[in-house]
Amino acid sequence: MGIFGRKNETETTTATTTAAPAAAADPQLAALTGDYTIDPSHSTLGFVARHAMVTNVKGAFNDFTGSLHLDGADPAKSTATLDIAMDSIDTGNADRDGHLKSADFFRTDEFPAMTFRSTAAESLGGDDYRITGDLSILGVTKPISIDLEFNGAAKDPFGNERVGFEGKAEILRSEWGLTWNAALETGGVLVSDKIKLNFDISAIKQS
Repeated sequence: MGIFGRKNETETTTATTTAAPAAAADPQLAALTGDYTIDPSHSTLGFVARHAMVTNVKGAFNDFTGSLHLDGADPAKSTATLDIAMDSIDTGNADRDGHLKSADFFRTDEFPAMTFRSTAAESLGGDDYRITGDLSILGVTKPISIDLEFNGAAKDPFGNERVGFEGKAEILRSEWGLTWNAALETGGVLVSDKIKLNFDISAIKQS
């Protein structure tokens, strides 16, 4: 069962065809409609970059806030926001993290935050969805699309109503002005332009 209502598979083919009455909203889905706050202690915003053309380096941002508005009947009315503290970048190596915060990459003293603001959402069928929005890094704003899988909803032992999503996207960092690199003697470059983004989101419904 998906978080959003299924699309009506029956479409009218002529102007004279009488439209079928809309199906009643699934009460389980309707119950999930509302505003949610992302729980950072149970969520992960991660990324993967190719290093030296031969291996992957994984990292995450540990400090972020975000919100969701879910509409159980119409996914187009759902929205999402994220605000990420760039100084919280963590790749498991202090020297590498320091380089990423420097003027070669994120310039965190000048640009302390990365933001995402959704502009559209759609159902892809089943538990799969796509959310499109504006990603801002280094003062540059570009659109990205994130594919999401709905993992379900539950009430935790503390009475919180939660929903969960897993998501993924790919970007070219150069499009946001992140162009630093170093050439390898064997050919290629030290850091890939393509970056994979991974999201594991738990969000709590607001009363």
